[in-house]
Amino acid sequence: MYISNSQPLINEGLPTMYDLPSEEQSEILPTMYDLPSENPEESGLPDEFHDWQGDILGETCCPQTYPADQIFVASDLNLYYDSIHPFWYKRPDFFLAVGISRFRQGKDIRLSYVIWQEKVSPIVAVEFLSPGTEDENLGLTYSDLNKPPTKWEVYEQILKIPYYFVFSRYTNQLKVFQLKRNRYREQILTESRFWIPELELGIGLWLGFYKGCQRLWLRWYDGEGNWIPTPEESVDKERMAKESAMQRVEEERLAKESAIQHYHQK
Repeated sequence: MYISNSQPLINEGLPTMYDLPSEEQSEILPTMYDLPSENPEESGLPDEFHDWQGDILGETCCPQTYPADQIFVASDLNLYYDSIHPFWYKRPDFFLAVGISRFRQGKDIRLSYVIWQEKVSPIVAVEFLSPGTEDENLGLTYSDLNKPPTKWEVYEQILKIPYYFVFSRYTNQLKVFQLKRNRYREQILTESRFWIPELELGIGLWLGFYKGCQRLWLRWYDGEGNWIPTPEESVDKERMAKESAMQRVEEERLAKESAIQHYHQK
């Protein structure tokens, strides 16, 4: 549970990402091929906002401190975190892992993210609040005995994800929690932006149109405070630059023709 300014609590027996199985144990554990994310019988699948908000975060996530082939982003992908209970998982609305291959073993699209295979915990996790998940996402609930831990407990105590963002589309409020002394501490935001020095990238709220819908969207920005463009925005910017250059050329041509005509009229 999140406690603003208290001393860290004792970890109540939860495993951490560092309690990884040995090589021999790993050989008998299920892999991502055994633990896919698709489950048509699962309730609570993402709505359109979750899809689009995850898309814009993924499209604008370009950490400057890692090459593109060492960056992995995912939305609503099952994250299996406990080799003792290998079928327990959480499904972050968005997460970012760096320092690993973009593809599993450099070639396969991931069906899920299995921590005992990857051996790298995400550096960022993001949750989009819904009425039914708000308390759990904000660390206001505890897990029952012998039941899977809550998302907060997994992110904070097991995976130890350094940066945890929570965004409510209902209130347009962004909360940021940073792992300090093994506990999440809420960070004070002077603006709706937060800089991550390890990535030379920040996350903030942007008011604008995305896929034709205008609202506040969570997206990434660079060291100069500029919003990282989506691929579509980059194409539009390039097209506008070309049109502007063509217009200047046309204006210069017309100006030359006008000058020549004026010269001959004298």
